[in-house]
Amino acid sequence: MKVSEKILELREVTKVFRTGLLRGRSVLAVDKVSFHLGRGEILGLLGESGSGKSTIAKIILKIYEPTSGKVLYRGRDVSEIRGWKELKQYYSKVQGVFQDPFSSFNPRRMIRDTFYDTIRNFGLARTKEEADAIIVKAVNTVGLNYEEVINKYPHEFSGGQLQRLSIARALLVNPEVIVADEPVSMVDASTRIDILNTLIDLKQNFGISVLLIGHDLSLMRYASDRVIVLYKGQVLEEGPASILEKPNHPYTRMLYEAVPRIEEKWSEKPRYAPELPASASAGARGCVFADRCPIRTERCLAEEPPFVTKDGARVKCWRV
Repeated sequence: MKVSEKILELREVTKVFRTGLLRGRSVLAVDKVSFHLGRGEILGLLGESGSGKSTIAKIILKIYEPTSGKVLYRGRDVSEIRGWKELKQYYSKVQGVFQDPFSSFNPRRMIRDTFYDTIRNFGLARTKEEADAIIVKAVNTVGLNYEEVINKYPHEFSGGQLQRLSIARALLVNPEVIVADEPVSMVDASTRIDILNTLIDLKQNFGISVLLIGHDLSLMRYASDRVIVLYKGQVLEEGPASILEKPNHPYTRMLYEAVPRIEEKWSEKPRYAPELPASASAGARGCVFADRCPIRTERCLAEEPPFVTKDGARVKCWRV
């Protein structure tokens, strides 16, 4: 997909967490990550647990500040956004949808009260009638019936329904960008495609850009226009979603080969090391995937590889 306009851009974003006081250690959660999100596209951010995906989401949403680097929204450094007035303007354009829909709503308040709070905080309506019209439109957009949901409490909904309501609440402010952090990981398998279809509809019908964060290759391939593969806080491969079927980087191939396939028997050929990834230590050298890569060389252990272009993808690998 050709991207005509950059809405959101990360430039060399790094996040280091420091633990302890006197003898604490530094954990490099995000390491010089650069990418952009175009207008009206779904960009998939894919990786295992601990790869830095959610940290990037929180940096974009200004929950965390980057240790170095910049996040640009329409060319403006978001670190310059301060004060409630400017923050409100930013959040009216960049909204988040999170993994656990049940923790996103106050269990003691009806859905209508939560929606009214959002409208009131952002000054979206002058009268109750105007507020109701905004809510009806948002709820209908995500495929729910206003009359059936508005006077209920969060515990009366399934996870899938509540996640749709989370998206509807984000739509109240008419955003340009939705950061969807693992939006289908805690809902029934039968509902996941419905939620992804909702995000696709938002892209196609309203031109909303979506940063879709997840770890399921098939779902990311289904919904995304482009994909970024993240490992230990670094981008290892970026390109069209088709790279998930014809990967260039050994790590992307590992993820692809780990997907069970009914028509294929388990292969006895040597596979990738199955260890869970640990966060890279600040100051580490070499390729971050070298300790698990079956085709590594001594150079991979000693020098960090540059990005190269192959088949329309950006790949960080000496062997490529």
